[in-house]
Amino acid sequence: MNRVVDFQGQEQMRRPPQPRPRRATGTAPFSPFEFMLAGRYLRARRKEGWISVIAGFSLAGIALGVATLIIVMAVMNGFRAELMGKILGFNGHFTIYGITNTLHKWEDMATKLRRIPGVVRVTPLVQGQALLTAGGGSPGVLVRGVRASDIMNTKLVVDSLSDGAIQRYQRNNESVLIGERLSNQLGLLPGMQITLTAARGNVTPFGVTPRQKQYTVAGTFKVGMSQFDESVIFMPLPEAQSYFNKGQGVSGIEIMVSNPDQIADVRPAITNVVGEAARIVDWQQENKTLFGALQVERTVMFLILSLIIIVAGFNIISGMIMMVKDKTRDIAILRTMGATSGTILRVFLMSGSAIGVVGTLMGFLLGVLFCTYIEEIRQFLIWVSGMDLFPEALYFLSRLPAKMETSEVIYVVVTALTLSILATVYPAWRAAKLDPVDALRYE
Repeated sequence: MNRVVDFQGQEQMRRPPQPRPRRATGTAPFSPFEFMLAGRYLRARRKEGWISVIAGFSLAGIALGVATLIIVMAVMNGFRAELMGKILGFNGHFTIYGITNTLHKWEDMATKLRRIPGVVRVTPLVQGQALLTAGGGSPGVLVRGVRASDIMNTKLVVDSLSDGAIQRYQRNNESVLIGERLSNQLGLLPGMQITLTAARGNVTPFGVTPRQKQYTVAGTFKVGMSQFDESVIFMPLPEAQSYFNKGQGVSGIEIMVSNPDQIADVRPAITNVVGEAARIVDWQQENKTLFGALQVERTVMFLILSLIIIVAGFNIISGMIMMVKDKTRDIAILRTMGATSGTILRVFLMSGSAIGVVGTLMGFLLGVLFCTYIEEIRQFLIWVSGMDLFPEALYFLSRLPAKMETSEVIYVVVTALTLSILATVYPAWRAAKLDPVDALRYE
C-alpha cells in the first residue's frame, strides 16, 4: 500500500491501482483452432446430418461444373484441331484457279511459286465431278488428277495407302486410288474395275455427250475424315487432263506453306507471281463458314456451361446460410467466450472455401482423366448401349478428339475458385454480425 496525505493533513493508506483486466482479443488469424472449427462444422453429427448432405451436393456441383467445362472445351478444341489438320493436310493452304476454269502455261508459274520463301509444296491438279458405278451402287465422287510424286509428298494420304497401291498407280495410267469408306460401301478391292461417268465428255455434232470410261482400282487410302474417304478419287494427272478435256492445262495449283496461320505474310509474293491471270483462294476463305460456326459454338457452349458453376455457387450460399442458422447457439457461445467477429468470419469463410477448393480439384482431376481416356470411354459406352455415340458420317471424324489447352484449363479452375470463395462471403458476414444476446435470448 502507498501512504498518502489528504487535504486536512491526515495520512491515509491507499491501495495501489490495480491493472484493468485485458479484453479478449480472440485467436490469431487462421490459427489451428480456426481450421479445426471450420473442419468440424463441415462434418455432420447424427442430429444434423442434413448439413453434410448439402455440403456434399455443393461440392458435387462444383466438381461436375468444372469437369464438364474442361471436357467440353477440350472436345471442341480437339474437333477443331482434327478438322483443321485433316482439311489442311489434304487440301492446299492456297489454291490458284484459272479465270476460265483452266489454267494454261502452269509449269512456269509453278516454278516461280516454289522459289517463294515459306512455300513448301506446289501441286498442279485437275479436279472434276463424276459418277462412279460399281458393286450395284452409283455414288457421286470428286476426281482429283494428281501426279504420283505429289501424292508421295502428301503425308496424310501416303501414310494410309494400302500395300502396293502407289506402285500400281504409277505403272498403270488408267488406275485410281479410292477412299477406304467408299471401297467398303461398294465392296471394291485392288484390281477390280469401276466405271466413271462425267457430264461433259466428247463434243459431237449433236452436242456434248457424257464421257464414260473404266478404271482399275490401284488401292485405297484413309485420312480419317469421312468427307474425303467416301467421295474422293485420285487419278493420274495426264489421264485426268484427257478425261476432263483440259488438254495440257490444269484446274488449279495447290500451294502448301510452312505456317498456315500466317498466310497473310506469303500472299503478297504469290499475288505478284500470279498477277491477274488467275484468282487466289486461301484455306481461311474456303472454310470460313465452317470454322466460324465452330468458334461461335465453342463460345456459346462455354457461356452456357459456366452456368453450372454459378448454380453450384448458389448451392454453397444456401448451404452456408443453413449452417449459420443451425450454428447460431454455437456462434453465440463462442462470442461470449471471447471469440471475435473476425474469428467467426474466417471460420465460415474457410468452411465454404473448402467446399469450393476440394470440388474444383475433384472436377479438374475428373476432367483431365476423362479427356485422357475419352476414346476408351466412348468405346465402352457404345458397347454398353449398343449405339454409335459419335457417328463418323455426321462428324466427319473416325474418333472422338480431345485437346486440352493449358490456358483454358487454368481459366476454368481460377473462375471456379473465385466464384466458390465469393459465394461464402455473405453467409460468413452474417455469422460474424450475429449478436450473441439475441442468439441466446430464447435458448
